[in-house]
Amino acid sequence: MDVEILTVGTELLLGLTVDTNGADLGRALAAAGIRVVRRTSVADDQVQIQDAVRSALERTAALVVSGGLGPTRDDVTKHAVADVLGKPLRHEPDVLAHLEELYRRRGIPRMPEANRSQADVPEGATVLTNRWGTAPGLWIEDGAGRLVVLLPGVPAELRGLFEHEVLPRLKARLEAAAPAGPAVVRSKVLRTTGIAESALADLVGDPARLIGPSLTLAWLPSYEGTDLRLTAWRLPAEQADAALAAGAEALRPKLGPYCYGDGDADLAAVVLDLLAAQGAHLAVAESCTGGIIGQRLTNVPGSSRVFSGGVIAYDNDVKMHVLGVSAETLAEHGAVSEVVAREMAEGVARILGAEAALAVTGIAGPSGAVPGKPVGTVWIGVSWREQVRAFTHVLPGSREAVRRRAAQWALDYLRRIVGGLM
Repeated sequence: MDVEILTVGTELLLGLTVDTNGADLGRALAAAGIRVVRRTSVADDQVQIQDAVRSALERTAALVVSGGLGPTRDDVTKHAVADVLGKPLRHEPDVLAHLEELYRRRGIPRMPEANRSQADVPEGATVLTNRWGTAPGLWIEDGAGRLVVLLPGVPAELRGLFEHEVLPRLKARLEAAAPAGPAVVRSKVLRTTGIAESALADLVGDPARLIGPSLTLAWLPSYEGTDLRLTAWRLPAEQADAALAAGAEALRPKLGPYCYGDGDADLAAVVLDLLAAQGAHLAVAESCTGGIIGQRLTNVPGSSRVFSGGVIAYDNDVKMHVLGVSAETLAEHGAVSEVVAREMAEGVARILGAEAALAVTGIAGPSGAVPGKPVGTVWIGVSWREQVRAFTHVLPGSREAVRRRAAQWALDYLRRIVGGLM
């Protein structure tokens, strides 16, 4: 089964709101074995919505729409779809009664008059009860077998309605079309870091020769690294799982030390697990990253078993008086230097009694460059069992990019050193 996704909202086009609904729907539909062939966003304009709905139904005959079901004047999705399908709106007393009850339960005795329009339903539509908000979802089929599902734009409402009302109906459709069991669309992700996307592509070579014709491979770069997503399209569930497992096993030797996990593996969690296995504790000293490493570590449940704490040594006085970096070192080499990174790592390991320590000092920009140290220059100190090593990079991108990349490099160096990979 193929389907298209249409997200409605002028705020999406202006970039004021990120289209998480489209992403959520794409993942949920793929997990159910339904292929999304196109995803479109349009403004809160009835003509634009009509054009998008009409075009989608001509191509695919199945469409999931998000947004524009509220009570205000710019919520015109329902009207646009009703016009395209030739189904006039009818007032549904049961829907109105449900809305009035929702407001009473919220302690509001009188429902705003504008909400009455949410009880208007295209003729013949199935109302999908919204237990998370006021706008009901709608399941609409026409005589030609075309399907349009309308869902509210509020993310929590959309997810609830999709899971409890839409997905069971879609699965019933799939089972009716394929009684022996529907084909599925499934993916597996391998996570890498510490290597550029192009260099990683050179390592992998021709993916078709590795993973075979039943899978596709997508490259997903980010500040933190590159994810490799294997996808099995329209295979029986067992066959898809077997193909994904075989494809991942074929890829892993090519990725070598750059692969730190699969699925939603978190590098910080991987580092914590490695240290926990050795009964070690971790401390961090951060200058340019300003606490990003500490935040990533404490985002992991149970991190307190390993992570002792950290020092944000942004000012040189903190580097000297808290971490013990010498004034002579700072004067001779500057704060962004190998020697300072080493002394920061040694200092935080000493004062917090940790077997492992990370230190980061750098120039995140956009200003601060000095001769020989351009914006993006970062030094990372890694202390492990009293052995200290230092690494440097000139990282590209904005201030945010430099800081996030520096944190990722620091965690990855510790992973490799503790894991015996370097």
